Amino acid sequence: MLEVTLKGITGHKAEFEAAGVELPKYDVKAVQEYSSEHPVWMHCGAGNIFRGFVASLQQDLLNQGLQKSGIQTVSCYDGAIIDEVYKPHDHLTMEVTLMPDKSTVLRVIGSVVDGLKLNGTAPEDQVKAHKLFANPSLQMLSYTITEKGYAIYGMDGGLTEQVKKDIEGGPETCRHAMSQTAALLLTRFKAGAFPIAIVSMDNCSHNGDKVKSAVLTIAKAWQEKGFVGQDFIDYITDGKKVSFPCTMIDKITPRPDPEIAQMLKDKGIGGMDPLKTARGSFIAPFVNAEKPQYLVVEDDFPNGRPPLEKAGVLFTNKEGVDLCERMKVTTCLNPLHTALAVLGCIFGYTRISAEMEDEDLVKLVKKLGYDEGLPVVDDPKILSPRAFLTEVIEERLTNKCLPDSPQRIATDTSQKVPVRFGETLKNYQKKGLDASKLIALPIAIAGWLRYLLALDDNGKPFELSDDPLNAELQEKLSGIVFGQPDTIGDKLHSILSNSSLFGVDLYAVGLGPKVEGLFAQMVAGPGAVRAVLKQYL
Repeated sequence: MLEVTLKGITGHKAEFEAAGVELPKYDVKAVQEYSSEHPVWMHCGAGNIFRGFVASLQQDLLNQGLQKSGIQTVSCYDGAIIDEVYKPHDHLTMEVTLMPDKSTVLRVIGSVVDGLKLNGTAPEDQVKAHKLFANPSLQMLSYTITEKGYAIYGMDGGLTEQVKKDIEGGPETCRHAMSQTAALLLTRFKAGAFPIAIVSMDNCSHNGDKVKSAVLTIAKAWQEKGFVGQDFIDYITDGKKVSFPCTMIDKITPRPDPEIAQMLKDKGIGGMDPLKTARGSFIAPFVNAEKPQYLVVEDDFPNGRPPLEKAGVLFTNKEGVDLCERMKVTTCLNPLHTALAVLGCIFGYTRISAEMEDEDLVKLVKKLGYDEGLPVVDDPKILSPRAFLTEVIEERLTNKCLPDSPQRIATDTSQKVPVRFGETLKNYQKKGLDASKLIALPIAIAGWLRYLLALDDNGKPFELSDDPLNAELQEKLSGIVFGQPDTIGDKLHSILSNSSLFGVDLYAVGLGPKVEGLFAQMVAGPGAVRAVLKQYL
């Protein structure tokens, strides 16, 4: 069997070519060695979106001879992907692009040159990461750590326990990704206050601002504790030294599909079996993803940057990014995804593409996107909102080769709703529109709360996807009995009025009572959720 390792791709080029696999057009080993002394790009978040999209951008530049250095990757949380995927395959990834016509495009990504664990289990990796960060050649640190990776405040509005520990312990012992970022910046400051860009590539509204706010909050707390001085704060807040550009990213990279692993095995490529880590992450030596991809970046890099426009990245100003990001995250994709996720779990679907054959769910996402979202989205000009939305609904979500599941997308929903639903509601307020007349959006919110009961539309139990607030939210919903709407009482009020959770107080925008009513209908008995969709859509 062919192996996706340095030895495998150098010793069996003809066999890989016969299997239809494109190999790197550069000396991977030489790039790895060069990168250790001349780092350009460090990335936090070693998962699928990074390997299947971000890393492939640098691969394109390396293939074109436009870059000499690769990407060093760090993991602040689940280090299993480093131990079980990166190291056994010499940091190589098999990229599997799933085409709408059911064909696949295969290539080995070699732009990732190292994988480091910053989760406290590998002190030597910590040392190496800080050494890289002290190097003047480093141009940026980017992230794909999902929305929850930037959260330093809990649902109660106070700092999380981990962040509190990081503040008390100081830069030497911190663990949260934002605390780690502050510590790395401190190392760079001490080494010579070299410039760098800190670049979030996650689906968060104003992601660059979120990183800056979190890092600065921790740094100022360290200053109060005497760990750092005002000169370090000045360094972080000097845009000519440290920038926090905003971005908009879009590419669907589902969990690794066992059928893809079997397809690779049939082609003679071994060692591709997926696995689930102890922390619940689904990983594999390959990444399966759709072809469409978008990355829009605010062009603010004080130490220079790779020429990523040569790989298809769109560079613009902050306003342009903000408009693109709002278009995608609050209207044209992410809200549709979340609505399909929670309702798909309730209806027992395991593929998003199968949901797009459900007439009621198609009506829901079309109304959510075209009728309720587009009226409050400003045209970013770089991308057309209506054209983007149409591609999502008619081509991307319907791609049967894309093994994307509602269960995957339902992960961390509590961290997503402030942006995916809350921002649209804020825009209704800003534009003076009546949010109380919305239908699809409150159905989606009520559907999420109904999902949290962990009962399908027939009243049978199913397993909730991981979410940091599952236990807390389920406790608030405890006592609600399927088939007995009168057991709801006022249990929803503390949830729907929580502006930290939804971005707004749903009662203040006129939606609280409507969501309560929809939820009550959804728990009425078997088939009640389906009945709600048919009644209102």
